[in-house]
Amino acid sequence: MRLTSFTDYGLRVLMRMTGAPDRAFTTAELAVEFRVSRNHLAKVISALAAAGLLETRRGGGGGAMLARAPEDIRLGDVVATLEADQALVECFAAGTNSCTLTPQCRLKARLAHAEAAFVADLNRSTLADCVYRSENA
Repeated sequence: MRLTSFTDYGLRVLMRMTGAPDRAFTTAELAVEFRVSRNHLAKVISALAAAGLLETRRGGGGGAMLARAPEDIRLGDVVATLEADQALVECFAAGTNSCTLTPQCRLKARLAHAEAAFVADLNRSTLADCVYRSENA
């Protein structure tokens, strides 16, 4: 299984914020710390806020912070949310599936089960289990 960079960055953002739960982080400072594109990270933070995982404030003193306690945020749920638009294989994408094996495929159910097991296993852990504290903090 491979996660997108979008999900990877989302997990990094959440882990970093868990290490300093009482402060707001700007997209710019996280982008510098992670050495990633500010524009891409802004989309990640927007998705996390839309999912109710982050609260954001604009203007001076603004930024993003966790919207819920880290022990209430399950890792599998985060991954499932951030990967929601990514089909594991082509046949999982209902609107664009052109796989000729689909009518009689016996692999699809096994892959769906494996994907569900992956998320379920991650849900055995919370964000609190993956707290990250920066050495520069």
